[in-house]
Amino acid sequence: MTADEIVKQLKPLGSASYKRIMQNHGIPEPIIGVKISELKKFQKKIKKDYQLARDLYDTGIYDAMYLAGLIADETKMTPKDLNGWLKMSRCRALCEYTVPWVAAEGPHGRELALKWIDSKDENTAGAGWATLSGLVALKDDADLDLDELKKLLARVQKTIHDQPGRVRYSMNNFVIAVGSYVQKLTVLAMQTAKKIGTVEVDMGNTDCQVPYAPDYIEKVRTRGTLGKKRKTIRC
Repeated sequence: MTADEIVKQLKPLGSASYKRIMQNHGIPEPIIGVKISELKKFQKKIKKDYQLARDLYDTGIYDAMYLAGLIADETKMTPKDLNGWLKMSRCRALCEYTVPWVAAEGPHGRELALKWIDSKDENTAGAGWATLSGLVALKDDADLDLDELKKLLARVQKTIHDQPGRVRYSMNNFVIAVGSYVQKLTVLAMQTAKKIGTVEVDMGNTDCQVPYAPDYIEKVRTRGTLGKKRKTIRC
């Protein structure tokens, strides 16, 4: 299948009501309004395809771009590819989920994340912190630099409330991720979360809320899944 053929197949699957919901979440045109459950059917058939993912992303159609993230071959995605995808991202769903998913699962995630978090561009910095969250969820603790993560937690504690809204959101999620997936740092992450306190972000015309990090980490502890890593973060 080509990207054009897939887009033709996606168009009849679009829902006006779902499109409105997504637009309330900040997704701009062009968007078809295809539910993720339908996109996952394409993912199941295609598996992974580097070039097709790039072609889908290049359409600029949100639904196709999201699907591109689901089928991208992370082992072949270059820093140039990922930086290009981030530059094309026009909404938080792509900046904070699609691009970070692929980056974190590939070989360039840490390198790019540490560069992105220093950016003055809100979308880029948010993508960097989201990628770091993905890395701690995926990688064995032995493959993580715990001292680096400690410094990043300290940076979040010191600067989070001075950051733009979406960067605050991603930073807060990073604290949750460290506390949930890196058991040796759970106590420190919980301490950091309590010192940060409530994180306020304008969530637009939605019912979404910013998770309160201490409560979230405690829920993970209660259900006994602290430190349980994920095989993939794409969803």
